[in-house]
Amino acid sequence: MRIRDYLGISERTQHRLSRAMEIGLVGLFFVGLYQPSPGVVVNAGLGIIVLQLPALLERDYGIPMDAGLTLWITSAVFLHALGTAGLPGMSKNLYVATSWWDHMTHALSSSIVAAAGYATVRALDEHREDIYLPPRFTFVFILSFVIAFGVIWEVVEFALGMLGDVMGSKAVLTQFGVEDTMRDLLFNTLGGLIVAIWGQAYLTDVVGAIRTRFEQGTT
Repeated sequence: MRIRDYLGISERTQHRLSRAMEIGLVGLFFVGLYQPSPGVVVNAGLGIIVLQLPALLERDYGIPMDAGLTLWITSAVFLHALGTAGLPGMSKNLYVATSWWDHMTHALSSSIVAAAGYATVRALDEHREDIYLPPRFTFVFILSFVIAFGVIWEVVEFALGMLGDVMGSKAVLTQFGVEDTMRDLLFNTLGGLIVAIWGQAYLTDVVGAIRTRFEQGTT
């Protein structure tokens, strides 16, 4: 079953929403150049690169990236870049101006990381007869994987913040202290929890495609 069966909106609408956000990312990139804002430029630029991955995975590796999965990834990338730029007329970006924006983007981004880990582990489990991963183990693995990735991300944020201070420039990624880091890890875990519970319903096609790639690689 595909994600579009759960979203309640047509595949055509999902494609349009993804395309609109892709165009928005390009706009944010040029806004960052105009301001100038290195953080906006870097985050929007990286977002544009990341959004090439769904087409690449489908074209070169045969992994089905339906409209719902593409919208999922595009939303996470676009909302993060938008958060670093803010909206017209705002003196602060959305990460600073709103307390919930950071929580939303962390949960959304971590759910994508969890989905990648879940699909790979499930495909390996189905491919190898000598490997058996009980559902409880998979559940714990997904949460551990997301938490570990979140810790690494927070370390990167901290390092970039220190680098910005040393160079006398604004950091590309901003960290707001220990309390903010703990909240980030909490919402990372929430994103992982969602995938650990509902991953099988949403990612069956992706798991099957990765398993096929494993089988082709061993023949």
